Amino acid sequence: MNENIILSVEDATTLGVKALRAIGFPEEQAPVITAHLIDAALCGYPFAGLPRILTINDSPRTHEPREPIRITHETEVSALIDGGNNLGYYAVYQAMKVAIAKAKKSRIAIVGMYRSQLSGRNAYYLEHIAREGLVGIHLATGTHLVLPHGGAKPALGTNPIAFGFPTSKDPFIIDFGTAGMMLGEVILRSRTGDTLPEGIAVDSKGAPTTDPDEALKGGVFPFGGHRGYALSLGIQSMCLLAGAARAYRPKQDYAFMFLVFDPEVLMPRSEFEAALHELIENIRNTPPLDPNQTVRIPSERAFRARERNRKTGIPIAPQVHRQLVALAERKA
Repeated sequence: MNENIILSVEDATTLGVKALRAIGFPEEQAPVITAHLIDAALCGYPFAGLPRILTINDSPRTHEPREPIRITHETEVSALIDGGNNLGYYAVYQAMKVAIAKAKKSRIAIVGMYRSQLSGRNAYYLEHIAREGLVGIHLATGTHLVLPHGGAKPALGTNPIAFGFPTSKDPFIIDFGTAGMMLGEVILRSRTGDTLPEGIAVDSKGAPTTDPDEALKGGVFPFGGHRGYALSLGIQSMCLLAGAARAYRPKQDYAFMFLVFDPEVLMPRSEFEAALHELIENIRNTPPLDPNQTVRIPSERAFRARERNRKTGIPIAPQVHRQLVALAERKA
């Protein structure tokens, strides 16, 4: 097996921007998209890093006309936004900024976006929101890859949900998909030739498979059986309000929702932050089942990985690196 290539943050950023510009993204969008991808890689999620540029290029929608992002319905505390077929990494970032601005003004905001695709890690947006001193919840739905409980054909997106909370230090972020494996990871394994774990997916005939190519033709199970399925269905239902009801195409009803608010609408900020700190520390100090393993707190591993990888570099599979270099050298 070929060893990963290690790129500095600067080199990875340059490669990402060049590749995105080569496939037609404008000067103001490519750096915004790349910053998200680099952060995902730094936080220890290779499938959500630069390899996503290949997925972006493979998507037919990337090469279709784009229109300006516009608000189609608005109140003091809400906005429904037409993403204009702009990539989610850029368009959803703009929706996040609308949600922050409205929450700063009115102390609470709910913002939905539709007609966009591929938005990356929910945690990225929630960290920005929490660093503004706001609490955030983010829901997303997209391409149907996930089987409903008892079903043999995909009918749900991987449907992640995330929560972000401000603290006196780094934000506290909880972010997870409701699928047994996220679409981006299945795609990356298809590119690198790695197999899937047993029990994750079925092929187009409903037979169990560990082949990621076959899984992309078939589907992936929700995590947690009927409970994960129910949570996924709840997220998909909420995203109808975010614009999924105005589906771009059948089976491609991407939509994104932000609920953002100032914690002081419910209690003094200092009281909330003290209570959250106590909750986290109580969990951290729970006696571990394995004396050699401490109890894990969501988001802390990613923050540690980010600081470490800023110094040591970003690993990328050689076959992915070759394709990105070829893409970056192509004329737009």
